Amino acid sequence: MKVRGSILAGVTAAALLASGGVLASAINDLPQDAVPIQDSTAALNRQASPAVTTPAVEPAPEGAVGQTTPVAQAPDVPVAVDGAEETTEGEEKAEEAPARAEAPAAPSRRQRRRVAIVEAIDKITAESMRFEVEVGGRPVRFEKTLIITARACEVSGSDEQVSDAVAYLEVSLQPRGVIQVSEPRQIFRGWMFASSPAVSGLQHPIYDAWIVGCKA
Repeated sequence: MKVRGSILAGVTAAALLASGGVLASAINDLPQDAVPIQDSTAALNRQASPAVTTPAVEPAPEGAVGQTTPVAQAPDVPVAVDGAEETTEGEEKAEEAPARAEAPAAPSRRQRRRVAIVEAIDKITAESMRFEVEVGGRPVRFEKTLIITARACEVSGSDEQVSDAVAYLEVSLQPRGVIQVSEPRQIFRGWMFASSPAVSGLQHPIYDAWIVGCKA
């Protein structure tokens, strides 16, 4: 009886642990309410430029550029061809070595950030909010229905002419409820650009959302 009781207790504990893990995973997938922030756009897009390293270049050889090593000349032996004298092989000029071109510097990679700053607006109530969405974290709900998930957020490299922030977002619609009777309906998925919101933006009759910047 004691052995049977121990086995039943172990099975019950394993079942409780498994159900707890499933419950925690389900809670992590549930959207959290958006919390307004006050970060300015200029502060978000201003990133410290990394130190630029100059590629190592071999020192130039001594002497003038294009100078060649003298070649030992053979004794001058005039050769007559049709009444004219040709120069010997020793009098031929050595070809100058072409100048060595420097290799172009490799472009710097974009810097990834762990938080995307999104701004959304309800076109009917005219209520807007700027909030954070963690990359790879829990979705964020805006105005009871709009759900935003961030998959990536990057800022421009130091050698790019325009300081920009880009983010890969997934936007869905799902009414708030204790029991979700339907799956979220996805209305947007793709890259958004902070410098050009109209290039790839959310198109919806009620909501509008765009990326503002990325945060470390």
